[in-house]
Amino acid sequence: MRNIFRPIVRFFHKWPLPETNSVFMEGHMTLLTDNSAILLKTQELCATIAENPDFLQYQSRIEKFLDDDAARAQYKGTHEMGEQLHQKQHAGLELGTAEIKAFEAARDALFDNPVACEFMDAQQALETLRKQITKYVAMTLELGRVPTADDLTESTGGGCCGGGGGGCGCHDGDDAHGHDHEHGDGGGECCGGGGGGCGCH
Repeated sequence: MRNIFRPIVRFFHKWPLPETNSVFMEGHMTLLTDNSAILLKTQELCATIAENPDFLQYQSRIEKFLDDDAARAQYKGTHEMGEQLHQKQHAGLELGTAEIKAFEAARDALFDNPVACEFMDAQQALETLRKQITKYVAMTLELGRVPTADDLTESTGGGCCGGGGGGCGCHDGDDAHGHDHEHGDGGGECCGGGGGGCGCH
């Protein structure tokens, strides 16, 4: 089957549809009506995720972290320290040995905190799940069929240093050693990433 979806997407991106409740739009929303097979399967997927024992465990770890003021403060402080080093380096300023060591010490202490460490692993696992589900749906719309393992492998080209998974979000200090990372609230990507977490297991 020819891949006709991508040219169509480009066409409508160039000539966007007006944001109105037109007959055209209403006719194409039948895919998402209350009793449509697509919506029912989507709800079934969501229920399966919500009832999954691993998911429930990850949720429990995240809630435990959010209830721990000390762990949250430690995580926030370490993250902000890493962000400062990241911004300083990208501004072309030289990083001092003392501030690098201070960050590394704070990061190591964070990794030694089981509540924070389990939170980072849980956050990474859920982000990886989200990305994988999004990829499946996006490729199905693009290819017009269920993507195979080969399709998914060929589409994998993102991530830092060729990795496919997110990091713990606190490796910001590695920038001091010449690595460019994406920084977020615990969902950043780090070198060597293919599913490695904070290393607390």
